[in-house]
Amino acid sequence: QILTGLFLAMHYTSDISTAFSSVTHICRDVNYGWLIRNIHANGASFFFICIYMHIARGLYYGSYLYKETWNIGVVLLLLVMMTAFVGYVLPWGQM
Repeated sequence: QILTGLFLAMHYTSDISTAFSSVTHICRDVNYGWLIRNIHANGASFFFICIYMHIARGLYYGSYLYKETWNIGVVLLLLVMMTAFVGYVLPWGQM
């Protein structure tokens, strides 16, 4: 995620008039830019699938009985979801 995000950030511009053009540039003109963009998006989805599987495992084995540990996990989940929102939804709002 970090590596593909850095490669994408090298070519992305957040200016309101050129943001969509920079995404098009990444997909069409950058060598394997379409692949880097897809790996970045699918890697994020896979990360969240792993998180949800981890939560399901905790529910199955009764780890929710450990209140402090479970509450820390909920806080971490919310922080990860907020970070994903800021990194994905907000830049597209500029376009």
